[in-house]
Amino acid sequence: MPSIFSYQSAEVDWCEGNFERSQIIAEYYNTISNVSFFILSPVLLYLNRQYCQQRALPLYFVSGLLLCVGIFSTYFHMTLSYMGQLLDELSILWTLAMSYAFWYPRVYFPRCIKSRKHFFWLSGITTVISTFMSFIKPAFNAYALNCIAFHLLYLTRRELKKCNDKRVHRMAKVMVMWWVLAISSWISDRWLCGLWQAINFPYFHSFWHVLIAMSLLYCCPLVIYFDINYEMPKFKPKLGYWPSDSWPVVVPYIILEESHKQC
Repeated sequence: MPSIFSYQSAEVDWCEGNFERSQIIAEYYNTISNVSFFILSPVLLYLNRQYCQQRALPLYFVSGLLLCVGIFSTYFHMTLSYMGQLLDELSILWTLAMSYAFWYPRVYFPRCIKSRKHFFWLSGITTVISTFMSFIKPAFNAYALNCIAFHLLYLTRRELKKCNDKRVHRMAKVMVMWWVLAISSWISDRWLCGLWQAINFPYFHSFWHVLIAMSLLYCCPLVIYFDINYEMPKFKPKLGYWPSDSWPVVVPYIILEESHKQC
């Protein structure tokens, strides 16, 4: 029986051919495309530094976990090991769990939850149980994790109904656009692999890495925007764009202003 650390011991093998461009890296483009996560974390921290100065723990913690996602995804696609597969999926699970724990609005808490501390415990216990359950059939984990996106889209829709800022609505639309492109790439690589291999273009999973990172560049400021409205009432969030509003491709970030309230 092969070790869980052995090359190609994972239950999942993506569409890209193995060891075609390197004797060390199993899936070359799926591996190097994870550089997007190594760029994502510092960009989020730098651009949203005003928020970090007032409420440091959530964004520092989530950015650190996103960096772990990049590290473990790189390890997984480099080796296609069973351990790499689990680390990749569990890092995503814990990133989502901590994002919920820190940023899930109190108005949506279950009635039995009276405080953020209690919600932390609920999130932690649920995530620990999910972690153990993920060992049962790891191949299903990725599908379950992707389904969480639909709940996030539902929450975003509810929050946007309370918001009159057109720039925020535009940011949400761009986030959804990147997510649709990302999930389409993921599904294409998983379900249409024979087609892409037939035309010698089996690289859609590497596109998924880049496109989901782009979606998160818009998602995180959007979540921070709503979090400020709920948790930091002395500030009014304002949406800014880097490098400037006039550029055709921009990265959004949040500026804190005194007073309240736009949404």
